[in-house]
This record gives sequence, structure tokens and C-alpha cells, in this order.
Amino acid sequence: MTEETITEILPPVRHWPALDLSGTDFDPVLTELMREGPVTRIQLPNGEGWAWLVTRYEDVRMVTNDPRFSREAVMDQPEVTRLAPHFIPARGAVGFLDPPDHTRLRRSVAAAFTARGVERIRERSRHMLDELVDELLQDGPPADLTATVLTPFPIAVICELMGVPAADRQGMHTWTQLILSSSHGKKVSEKAKNEMGAYFADLIGLREGSTGEDVASLLGAAVGRGEVTLEEAVGLAVLLQIGGEAVTNNSGQMFYLLLTRPDLADRLRAEPSIRPQAIDELLRYIPHRNAVGLSRIALEDVGIRGVRIRAGDAVYVSYLAANRDEAVFPYPETIDFSRTPNPHVSFGFGPHYCPGGMLARLESELLVDALLDRVPGLRLAVPPDQVPFKKGALIRGPEALPVMW
Repeated sequence: MTEETITEILPPVRHWPALDLSGTDFDPVLTELMREGPVTRIQLPNGEGWAWLVTRYEDVRMVTNDPRFSREAVMDQPEVTRLAPHFIPARGAVGFLDPPDHTRLRRSVAAAFTARGVERIRERSRHMLDELVDELLQDGPPADLTATVLTPFPIAVICELMGVPAADRQGMHTWTQLILSSSHGKKVSEKAKNEMGAYFADLIGLREGSTGEDVASLLGAAVGRGEVTLEEAVGLAVLLQIGGEAVTNNSGQMFYLLLTRPDLADRLRAEPSIRPQAIDELLRYIPHRNAVGLSRIALEDVGIRGVRIRAGDAVYVSYLAANRDEAVFPYPETIDFSRTPNPHVSFGFGPHYCPGGMLARLESELLVDALLDRVPGLRLAVPPDQVPFKKGALIRGPEALPVMW
């Protein structure tokens, strides 16, 4: 039998509508895809054609760390099936670079995101959070925890780390919301992205000889030394600024869980020492996003679990599915604060691992400490099914979190 006569049986293409889900409900379509096989085929609401979906933990880590799967090649196939209604990456943007360019660009800001870099802003972050909780207590219940604390706190922290002046925080937040929402249309998102880019071009340009430790200063110095271009630096700054607000959604889901499962909150109040480990388990469990993120393109034929991925095929990984892989996380549907080890991939894996992972953990720990200790009677002000969750967004989280105490 010649190579030409071999016919491969492909799995059916499953349409994945990526419905607006509320609470921390796991996507039912993703559950079915996980059952159907380690490698399936999907069609998302936008773009064209189909793509492979990889859901097992080991395979997710392999694809995200294997140079045979390229982010850069997506630029030449912009019509790949996708969740986002519009596709507006700039060529050279860090999310669409492969090593060594990706490594060079990430290195320019690495110092700000190390344990030491994050520790540098711990006290300032704690102080900013204490002020927000002071205001919350002063105004009294009921309150919207999302509006009063969970939104302004991550904005203040990421702006602090980026070197964005306090007066410009609100503008940053507005741009981020317009970029992340799929409900305003491509033109509005593009305009917001361009405006944020122009802002960072000015900020970074002013800091070319800087010795500061904030991200804009590190980027300005790297541009000054000729290690990165201004265009590259701006693209990275925009990505980091937008990513900084993901904590609002993660912590919104985290507190929704703690407030609908008072046994979990009570345990964290009683045993403060387990909080860092408990936060990792909550980060594993919560569904951070709708559907999947950015695809990769296979640069050559690659076999995964007996399935041939051909050169040119688009491949998605699901970190949410990997975090529920029974082979790695026994009883994955159970929130187990004593789970150890807990090698979850909520911040991604491989070269594109989220640089803000340590920062997000710091913010989550500060939020849990401040709200559980300073607002001991904290509880939901409405039934759990009346908490409104975001619609038409790429990232999942509560629109508002009405609370009493």
C-alpha cells in the first residue's frame, strides 16, 4: 500500500459556541470534548475552518513548549477559527513571537516580574488595598465588591509596576475594557489599542536613559541600549497592562466561590497559614476564560497520541482542561486545599507562560488576607444565581459581586 492510499480517519469537527456561562460552571462542551479524546477538532464562533484541540495535561505542556508549534506562523493564517470576533495582533507583538525574538523581548522586563521585583511593590500594594477596604467599611453595606475593591486594586498594582502615574489609571482601565470586550466591535477595540500604544510610546520614550525598576523604565533603558525597538517595547507594555487586569476576574471568581461555599472561607479564616496553598488550588479550579486563547501552527507533521497533526494545521490547547486532568489531579472536581503537589497551568506553560503569575499570586494573597480578616462577616447580598457574570467577554468573571457584612 503506498503512502498516498492511506486514509486517515479524522475525528468529527465539533462546533464550540463558547456560551456565556455564569458562576464557576465548567463549560459543558469542553467536558464533552475532554471525554471524546485527547485530541479533537473544533470550530469556534469566528474565523474560518477548524483547528485541533489538545486537552490532556501532558500534551498541553508538550505543545506549548515545543518549537514545532509556532505562534508567529499564526500571523500568516489570520483566518484561523477563533473565539475573538476580531483579530488585531501587531506583527512583532510578544504574544505572536517565537524564540529567540520572544526570549529577547521578555528578558527586557524580566526583572520587574521576579520574586524580588514583585516583592518591591508588596508594601505599596498592601497600603493601596488597605485604603480601598477602609473606604468600603466607611461607606457601609451593601456594596459591590467588584467595583469597590476587585477592580481598582489590580489596576493600581499593575500601574505601579508599569510606572504609570496614578492620574492615568482610569484611562488605562477604560482602554483595557474596550480591548477585552467583544461587544463593541473591531473599530472600537482597535482604536483603544492604538491609543494605549501611543500613551506607552510617549512614556517609554521619555525613559530611555532610566535606571528605574518599573516596566516602562526597564523598556526605555532597553530601547536606549538598542536591545528592543520602541515598537516592540510598546507592544509588550500594552500586553502586560491588559494582562494585569485579569486579576479582577480571577479574584472575582475566587470570592464568588468563597462566598457561596462558606465552609471554604471559614477554613481560610481559621488557618491563615494554608492560604497560599489554598489560593493555588482555587487558581487551578476556577475557569479563567471562555473557550481557548491563541492558537499555534504546526511547522511540520507531529504525532500526538496517535493522531497526525499536519504541517500548517492550527492547534489550540486548553489549560482549563489540563487543570482537570485526573491523571495529574485526583478528584479534579473537588476543591482540596491540601492538594500537593499542585502543578496547575493556570498561568500557561512554556515560553509564553504568563510573566505576571507571581504578581497575581501576591495580589490574591493580599486580597484574601484583607477581606477575610478585616471584613469577617462578608457574605453575598443576593442569592448566588443572581450574581451577574460578564457576557461577550473573552475572560470570565462577575460583572458585579453584591456583598453584605
